[in-house]
Amino acid sequence: MKDLKIGFVGLGLMGRPMVSRLLAENYSVVVWNRTPEKAQTLVGEGAKLASDIADLVCNVDVVMTCLSDTAAVEDLVFGVQGIAQFGAPEKTLIDFSSIDPLASKEFALRLQQQCEMQWIDAPVSGGTAGAKAGTLIIMAGGNVDRLESVREVFDPLCSRLTYMGGAGAGQMTKLCNQMVVACNSLVIAEMMALGRSAGVDVGCLPEALAGGFADSIPFQILAPQMAAHDFTLKWKVATLLKDIDGAVQMAEKLQSETPMSRKGSDLLRACAEAGNSDRDLSSLITMYEPSA
Repeated sequence: MKDLKIGFVGLGLMGRPMVSRLLAENYSVVVWNRTPEKAQTLVGEGAKLASDIADLVCNVDVVMTCLSDTAAVEDLVFGVQGIAQFGAPEKTLIDFSSIDPLASKEFALRLQQQCEMQWIDAPVSGGTAGAKAGTLIIMAGGNVDRLESVREVFDPLCSRLTYMGGAGAGQMTKLCNQMVVACNSLVIAEMMALGRSAGVDVGCLPEALAGGFADSIPFQILAPQMAAHDFTLKWKVATLLKDIDGAVQMAEKLQSETPMSRKGSDLLRACAEAGNSDRDLSSLITMYEPSA
């Protein structure tokens, strides 16, 4: 068993496979989720189920969180019986959630002031496939010395971990990532629908464009699903909409122009409001096909 004990909160599409990776690498992992049933499979793999947040935090060295949004993270950490009430200087919180960079910076300061626990913001890119394979790309912000002291716990989860600067820098980098992903995903949907309307065998496009300037990881994931109308859930429209909205809002605060991302936000919102909010991102193609 590895020396560092890990607690993990947030067992959704990303959290569950990440815990499985840690267990497979012989880490002791304590889990907690608002819906305990989601933890049962992981308990079968060797995880321990905490009775509450206090039970989790008090029995681990590193607390990992992977939650839906900024409000959920704030509530978990600073709410009644939250993580901050049981933190200690020697403990580290690693937040894999994608949240507001300025809020993340504030949370790091609040946590340190309240219990001297260190906060590392470490949002991820790579989707559920990357979580399952342990090939996520992680961009981290926070105290660099503390990051280095716990670097080993990232190894089962990612193929690359990059330190981006102080608290919030990881989250800002994730917003930059999501600007590209959102706009890329939207144009992939457009081109797949256009190609199909023109009689192109769109199922061949991923192979035909592989290695060229149009190629990308999202293209190789989304294009085959769009061609087959396979909308198996891997990443939600709502999740990407939340992130692109965050990027646009951050740009407004910094007085930076983001016309492409603003348009992407509008288009993703239209897709979500058409009933696709909780569907896979590949469902974007339904907005552009003739039947739409």
